[in-house]
Amino acid sequence: MRVLVTGGTGYIGAHTSRLLDARGDHVVVVDDIVTGKPDRVPDIPIFEMNLATDCAEELAEIMRSHRIDAVIHFAGQKQVGESVEKPAWYYEQNVGSVAQLLMAMEAAKVHKLVFSSSAAVYGEASGAIAEDAPTKPINPYGATKLVGEQLISASSRAWPLRAASLRYFNVGGAGRPELGDTQALNLIPICFEQIAANEAPLIFGDDYDTLDGTCVRDYVHVSDVAEAHLAVLDALPKQPANTVLNIGTGVGTTVRQMVDAILHVSGSGLTASVLDRRAGDPAAVVGVVDSIRELTGWSARYTVSDIVESAWLSRQHFEALSARP
Repeated sequence: MRVLVTGGTGYIGAHTSRLLDARGDHVVVVDDIVTGKPDRVPDIPIFEMNLATDCAEELAEIMRSHRIDAVIHFAGQKQVGESVEKPAWYYEQNVGSVAQLLMAMEAAKVHKLVFSSSAAVYGEASGAIAEDAPTKPINPYGATKLVGEQLISASSRAWPLRAASLRYFNVGGAGRPELGDTQALNLIPICFEQIAANEAPLIFGDDYDTLDGTCVRDYVHVSDVAEAHLAVLDALPKQPANTVLNIGTGVGTTVRQMVDAILHVSGSGLTASVLDRRAGDPAAVVGVVDSIRELTGWSARYTVSDIVESAWLSRQHFEALSARP
């Protein structure tokens, strides 16, 4: 298969691009290379482009010249706090890139798409969340992902597009040390930053109705997420024209369990500090992942220990690189 990966130098995008390349697919990456790292995909051609600009014609020509069969779309902005501060820009970037991509695909007659969405579309939903749960995003980031899904759904009715939107839960870990997440935006890298500064990791609230009083979340290894994209891509011909699928483990882990695992793997003697609850944090959020298993046979293989240990090895890798003269 000949696959164009947008955002293919990013964290999840690079894992997926490398998997596609390893199994013999022809891979082309389109990325603005602002937060991504080209050396994550050293043997894959990269076209530098901001998809939120007026680029549909140029993008369509890339698809034609490389005879692209399918697209996996990761490119976009993903910081919740930043989206609250810059909502119009987030809509321009995240929705605009989907619109440009779809116009390019239609022009180039590329009819297969896997879209990187997010469980943020569910908003404050709690408990075991299936794909038919109400979608009520509570921040512009989640809202832009939902609009992207809606635009893809409308396109699948307007022309012969077969698409799947994948709603990730909490992604972590690294398939290889050099592919780790270098941005401290999620629990694991944030805790590593706090430990490196000799500061206690923070837990927001320990009075929830859960196993140890802290929030429960569904943590899924980035390698599992990358493998899910390949499984869904291969299954596109046998699924409905437009499909939405959760990507997670279906198993909850408390924040305290995760923080304890992080402290253990880092060898830190610190203990977590408990602060008051944050407004809007549901007690438990776990993905129901029956649909993707039934459609493709995929299910997550890696454990929370695998996630934390691989993330720690990746951090050590980057620290060693930065220490070189």
